[in-house]
Amino acid sequence: MSAHFRTSLKASLSSAVLILKLVIPFYILADILLYFDLLKPISVIFSPVTGILQLPAETAMAICAGVFLNMYAAVAFAAPLGLSSQEWTILGVFLGVCHSIPVENSIMKKLGISFFYSTCLRISMAFLTTLPILTLPAGMFAEKSSSRDVLLASYDTVPQLLFHSVSNAATLSLKIILLITAVIFLMDALKRTQFIASYGQKVQSSFSLLTGQLLGITYGAGILFKEVESGNLDRRDIFFIGTFLMICHSLIEDPLLFVLFGANYWILIGSRLAMACLVTLLLRRFLFRKGPAATETFG
Repeated sequence: MSAHFRTSLKASLSSAVLILKLVIPFYILADILLYFDLLKPISVIFSPVTGILQLPAETAMAICAGVFLNMYAAVAFAAPLGLSSQEWTILGVFLGVCHSIPVENSIMKKLGISFFYSTCLRISMAFLTTLPILTLPAGMFAEKSSSRDVLLASYDTVPQLLFHSVSNAATLSLKIILLITAVIFLMDALKRTQFIASYGQKVQSSFSLLTGQLLGITYGAGILFKEVESGNLDRRDIFFIGTFLMICHSLIEDPLLFVLFGANYWILIGSRLAMACLVTLLLRRFLFRKGPAATETFG
């Protein structure tokens, strides 16, 4: 067994453990809340968000988990709800922009972009990117939009509920683990290619964007840290690259989690990519007119 294979396998196993810890308990919790009809009262707090997004009120817990925790927790809460393809797409676009706020915005803070700016940008862009999706015809999705009422699963006893919930959670976890494992091996293979190896000797902003877009803010930030230390990028470059990545990142792993449930992959990535390009272009034109000191406001 090669050293590269062992490294990829170790990373896959670590990810699998994390997924099992997150998905199974949150999935079971979501099922319990649904069984005792406790999700609706809790979701009232978030009803303005679900109302704007035209999603069932019960998806509020999935949105909350995605924004403050991660995509796995969000999927675990949303999976038992029986959402339609269009609803999964809407949820995927919104959380694709606005997820893991505490962790990812802290990374941006280390790069010199203020936590306040990052939070405001991602929340506002999540709504602005998602709203056009609501106007798309149903024919663009795998199925017609479902009813606003969520049908609760019927169980005779709590042990029966727990048995089916654990079984379904384990199945979902296995699908996610297989997906993430494939992504990890692909990523590691990509990093070992001659092109990336030689390109990495003098890191450029374009590679940072590509890494963040495909694999996520965490990987992209790792490249950006190297660029900042080497002096290849100034504060303004970091600001614009960071802005772009906060709207459009992780175009492989995160969308595929929602595609598992029927979401439209091309809408998931196309909407975020278009919004990231538009916002970054507008900011560059506006802030360049204001001079180099303009970006200091957001640091």
